[in-house]
Amino acid sequence: MMSKATKETTETTQIADKKYLVPFILITSLFFLWGFARAILDVLNKHFQNALHISITQSALIQVTTYLGYFLMAIPAGIFINKYGYRRGVVFGLLLFGLGAIFFIPGASIGSFSAFLFCLFVIGCGLVFLETAANPYVTELGARETATSRLNLSQSFNGLGSIFATFCIGQFLFNDTQQGGNVVIPYAILGVLVLAIAVVFSRVDLPEIQHQQTTEDKAKGSNIAKLFANHRMFVFGLFALLSYEVAEISINSYFINFVTGMHWMSDRTASLVLTLALAFFMVGRFLGSWIMRHIQATTMLLICAVGSVVCIGLVLCDLGIVSLVALVGNYLFEAIMFPTIFSIALTGLGNLTKSASSLLMMTPIGGCGFLLMGMIADTTHVTLPFVVPFIGFLIVLAYAVREYKLQSVISK
Repeated sequence: MMSKATKETTETTQIADKKYLVPFILITSLFFLWGFARAILDVLNKHFQNALHISITQSALIQVTTYLGYFLMAIPAGIFINKYGYRRGVVFGLLLFGLGAIFFIPGASIGSFSAFLFCLFVIGCGLVFLETAANPYVTELGARETATSRLNLSQSFNGLGSIFATFCIGQFLFNDTQQGGNVVIPYAILGVLVLAIAVVFSRVDLPEIQHQQTTEDKAKGSNIAKLFANHRMFVFGLFALLSYEVAEISINSYFINFVTGMHWMSDRTASLVLTLALAFFMVGRFLGSWIMRHIQATTMLLICAVGSVVCIGLVLCDLGIVSLVALVGNYLFEAIMFPTIFSIALTGLGNLTKSASSLLMMTPIGGCGFLLMGMIADTTHVTLPFVVPFIGFLIVLAYAVREYKLQSVISK
């Protein structure tokens, strides 16, 4: 029979879940949006190579410019959200995102690659506001014990957005004509939709999560200085997340170039195979969210890190169809890494959470790793660039081992 204390605790947890259900659903919808926006880049990259006759290295500026927006605006986004709250951070991010997409219309009239890069930079600035607000907010909407599982569930819809982007936009742009589809059309539609969603979020109430003030909060110094001085495992988590972003974004961006460069398939078929890989990614997050209700998040991260290192190692071995299967299989393993590292890194930070989140959201600058992959591909063999994500996953593995050992000590 359930004790009175246990019953009260269970009821409190259920009340909290009901209280935060609507905000959780609304915020989770944003994960779909930025998953869609980021996955378009992986298709856009090859499209501009074909349409503008540019090299892989030159087209890598698409990722560099977008993720430069993340890097430059992450800390300002954290300051803004600290001052004005999660809801206004979301609305401001949606406005920048929507305007950047709409700017593709005049950008097409200008007709230069630089004009499109500016549009993508504005979109990147908007996305970092969304992610800086949404990722930590989801971890706060319920019990700390289920934070990692909850964030993985929300991030699953990020994967769903990626699938829609690579399939729909890929089939539209790679339509077997010389110039391909008009890139302005999907961005114009996306811009109008995002601005409409911004209006909706400006009218809804998202409860702010309050933390008790601690001795560390009262101490002099900036929040960022306190994080680097007093939270070593957060710093390690920050580096691990950067390494993951280098690996994950670079693989996505290089995927179509790789499989077509190996003469395995056409651009159009490659976009379909990338969609399949991203479906594995989405399944990995849903599955990971469920598994982490039964095992420690650190254990799951360790297993997946080993899996990714093995898969990318097989790709580097240039084993033909085995390498292709390993590349697609890697998406299943890497899926849980971002939300899991993000959640673990934020554990126990209290009022430093928003500032910590802004630092963590600087890590998509790791997408510039694709520039290095492009330079290697343009000067050597198309397989060798995978040494970049291989090193990234090795660093994630080192972090997973460290966190696993710490968790084992705590559990004893």
